Amino acid sequence: MRERKVKAGDAFAAALRSGDRRALARAITLVESTRIRDRDAAEILLAALLPNTGRAIRLGISGAPGAGKSTFIEAFGTYLTGLGRRVAVLAVDPSSRRSGGSILGDKTRMEKLARDPLAFIRPSPSGATLGGVARRTREALLLVEAAGYDTVMVETVGVGQSETAVADMVDVFVLLVSPGGGDDLQGIKRGVMEMADMVLVTKADGDLATAANRAASDYQAALHLMRPKYSGLSPNVLKVSAVAGHGVAEAWSAMTAFHQDLAATGHLNALREDQARRWFWSEIQAVLNDEIVADPHMAAKAAGLEASVVQGRALPHAAARALIRDFRRA
Repeated sequence: MRERKVKAGDAFAAALRSGDRRALARAITLVESTRIRDRDAAEILLAALLPNTGRAIRLGISGAPGAGKSTFIEAFGTYLTGLGRRVAVLAVDPSSRRSGGSILGDKTRMEKLARDPLAFIRPSPSGATLGGVARRTREALLLVEAAGYDTVMVETVGVGQSETAVADMVDVFVLLVSPGGGDDLQGIKRGVMEMADMVLVTKADGDLATAANRAASDYQAALHLMRPKYSGLSPNVLKVSAVAGHGVAEAWSAMTAFHQDLAATGHLNALREDQARRWFWSEIQAVLNDEIVADPHMAAKAAGLEASVVQGRALPHAAARALIRDFRRA
């Protein structure tokens, strides 16, 4: 049985490596599945494709709702495909708590890019995942790289926990901010600014041009007061107008220059190693949770301890330790 699954996985992997878009879409659906048999097949497929991954430039795109993330990504992605690059967008949509489905639907918001033969857009519901990044987004990223996409963008739901989640899987974290919202700096947490490798002030055209200039100066000054993520590499602050097309080429040049600097200084290799380490430990937590939920005895034990915590009869930490001790004895 295992041998048959491996052969099927090899054939699937070959189709994906050839650039078959249907195979890629099916593969992402497979890794997003929560069924045990699909999980086994996904692991076989990913293991076969692992040597073909890691060659793309990985970009994280974050920003508060209304900052123009989707508008920028469409203009930016179209510019990149015009250069002959193959662009994949993994857009994590807010999920409905009732149905679990995506609310916004990025393919409808990036209609032009969605039709581009050199682009691939995959919206995924964030579900209950902390930070608005789907649990399997990392695996989807590996799949699009194996399929030959050399530029991968991960768009998150918005500013909050999501910037930490996306920073753990990309090379360059780009923060989009919009001008004209009053005291711009008050709208962004210090933690987000410290995570950013680049800040793009969007909507820098028309009546907002003056406000964009002022916002760019404010953010540049704020970044100078913060300790940089990498010694000798300071974040850039640029102005862009996705509608007018201004600043898009400059943003790409700055991103590639920053990425090259990361590689030349050894920071890129260290970053990806640290991301793999964090991924491993996050999966340990997730798998442990899955194992507890799947076991009827442990699920009942967890429900009872949860009730004790909710009713104020037990501390969460003590209840968690009691559950783990029971799990180890099972």
